[in-house]
Amino acid sequence: MSDASAVTALPFRDDELADFLVRTSRTFALAIPLLEEPLRREVGLGYLLLRVADTLEDAAPWSREERREALAGFEALLQEAPQVDVEALVRGWLARPPTDNAGYLDLLSRTPSLLASLDALRTEAGAILRHFVLKTVRGMREVLAGATPEGLVTLRSLQSLRDYCYIVAGLVGELLTDLFVLDPRLAPYAPNLRALAPLFGEGLQLVNILKDVRQDRQEGRALLPVDVQLQDVERLAGEDLIAAARYVRALYGAGAPRDVLAFTTLPLLLAQATLELLIRDGAGAKVSRAVVRAQMDALQAALERGQLPESVEALAGP
Repeated sequence: MSDASAVTALPFRDDELADFLVRTSRTFALAIPLLEEPLRREVGLGYLLLRVADTLEDAAPWSREERREALAGFEALLQEAPQVDVEALVRGWLARPPTDNAGYLDLLSRTPSLLASLDALRTEAGAILRHFVLKTVRGMREVLAGATPEGLVTLRSLQSLRDYCYIVAGLVGELLTDLFVLDPRLAPYAPNLRALAPLFGEGLQLVNILKDVRQDRQEGRALLPVDVQLQDVERLAGEDLIAAARYVRALYGAGAPRDVLAFTTLPLLLAQATLELLIRDGAGAKVSRAVVRAQMDALQAALERGQLPESVEALAGP
């Protein structure tokens, strides 16, 4: 940040961070409040940083090069000692808004406070967020390098879909795992958790892609490869969710705190319910609020008993 930005930008207050999560997220707005501090703030900031990157990558009104240039600017801001005027960069982003989503635009406008919040984290957590968000931003720029001049991203194989999911979600699984294993109780289990973490992220992302396929096409993304059978993508998502259930069970076996178990299990339960609905009803199907509430209640009841939900144990298998 410029010196002026560094002086004037203050970290988000807790209520501001919570408000941005509600305005820019769906599942994570439900899951992140289940965490205790300091993870709640760290994970929340990680999500918001990645939301900025997603907004710049998905900027439908912008060309491919405009998106790549904006991501390059965000990458520069994420360096330990950025030599970039953040206020000027944000004004440039908002001069021709990349989206009509008011929550996303408000978040972009508060990038200086987002970066100030990142600087204020405990040292180890801040370094983890910078590392993985930078990897994500660089990966997004590489994906866009293969887009049309208008910014249309088309994936042509199952492997290219998996590569894309790793950039935008597998890395998130790794980021979260590295935060979790800062807890000395979980550190000995880091190798197994890190092996499963990218598949957890991939599974959640594949479910989102299957759910949002129509909207993605309208916004210039063709993420479901045309030469790949839909059933193959659904099958892969199901296999990934098995790995996600094993990740949660590994956390449970390692003695992870209840808040970490609740945070990781809820997205898995909702993804599994959504995938079953998509297989039955097709693209665009979404679980109802009643189902979400029932899943949350079942999760809390299981954790009260010192157990994981039966559906997670069944999914994880022997």
